[in-house]
Amino acid sequence: MEGKALLAVSFGTSYADTLEKNIAAIERDLAAAFPERTLRRAFTSGMILRRWKRERGVEIDDVPTALERLAGEGYTDILIQPTHVMNGEEYHKLADQAEQFRGRFDKLTVGVPLLTAAEDYLDLGRALMEILPPRSEERAVVYMGHGSEHQANSAYALMEYAFHDLGRSDVIVGTVEGYPNFDAVLRRLKERPQVKEVELRPLMTVAGDHAKNDLAGDEPDSWKNILEGMGYQTSCVLTGLGEYPRVRAMFVEHARQVQA
Repeated sequence: MEGKALLAVSFGTSYADTLEKNIAAIERDLAAAFPERTLRRAFTSGMILRRWKRERGVEIDDVPTALERLAGEGYTDILIQPTHVMNGEEYHKLADQAEQFRGRFDKLTVGVPLLTAAEDYLDLGRALMEILPPRSEERAVVYMGHGSEHQANSAYALMEYAFHDLGRSDVIVGTVEGYPNFDAVLRRLKERPQVKEVELRPLMTVAGDHAKNDLAGDEPDSWKNILEGMGYQTSCVLTGLGEYPRVRAMFVEHARQVQA
């Protein structure tokens, strides 16, 4: 084990319960798959890192701090596996930060996010179809992704297309901070006037702040309350992607692919 480490890098979450059920679950699967490596954790969100320190007195490493620590401890072979959904700004930030340390290690390898290759979209769709309710003309399943101004935001439209290609045209994918936005979700629902029921789910590694507030919160502008105000019967399944074994296995496989 000496000399080899696996750094699991997540955007992060400020909720202890979702941290354990999602991020820690992925980390445990990675540790089991790579027993020869010491597992370490890092977050990319400075806001979340500051909240953990301010509110709980807990210091979690960012990527440069984690790599500096590993170098100081004498590790020479580093495998970095992100738990991010797409190849967006946060992933490119961690990749750029890791590149600055390449000369400090004999080997430094960076894995890819959940949705990278074309087949990843179909793999994720198949994994999630196992837990979706049966298809019904009167029900739609709406996934909420985070969304971004980054060009990788196209991943969400691709994910919806993958669901439809797999036979689940009842699935709609929207985002909080990108396109397709919630207005686009509403337009798709109006295209199916027979829909009376909407099941809301997060398309995020963790079911954190956006899922608990923007998706299912008590505020008037949450997706749940807006849909209920429009007459839809709504239900919320606040399960992060990291809670599903088949999704965690995709992260493990990505790490295996880059290490090979």
